[in-house]
Amino acid sequence: MENASPQNSECPVARTLDVIGDRWSLMIIRDAFDDIRRFSEFQKSLGVAKNILASRLKALVEVGVFDVRPASDGSAYKEYVLTDKGREIFPVVVSLRQWGERFLFEPGETRSVLLDNTSGQALMPMEVRSASGEILGPFDCHKLRLVAGES
Repeated sequence: MENASPQNSECPVARTLDVIGDRWSLMIIRDAFDDIRRFSEFQKSLGVAKNILASRLKALVEVGVFDVRPASDGSAYKEYVLTDKGREIFPVVVSLRQWGERFLFEPGETRSVLLDNTSGQALMPMEVRSASGEILGPFDCHKLRLVAGES
């Protein structure tokens, strides 16, 4: 049997889920993309228990998704600011959003949409593309096991 610990897994998906795969972590990251930065703002937006929020924020800081900085307004508060590593999660959040828009809402049902700031238009659907630009589906790809130290 393979090692069940995600952090020891050879699978990048398992390791990613170990870091950002629970509901609250992804919702915190989503809110950070909407420019929420303070503990109290996250708590108000999400309605999550303070102990859970504190735990998730601490873990996200430890893995480098957020930096903790003094508040930008000079107050005594701290702000949680996405790092480059954290901002790289944006396509994941957009992909989840687009899947939800497509499959989890009835026609005419109230929902939020993500718009391009420049054009004001909805985003194009996310696609997986080959190095040559062709659209790929799940059966157009395969994984390769890279063993450390082997060529």
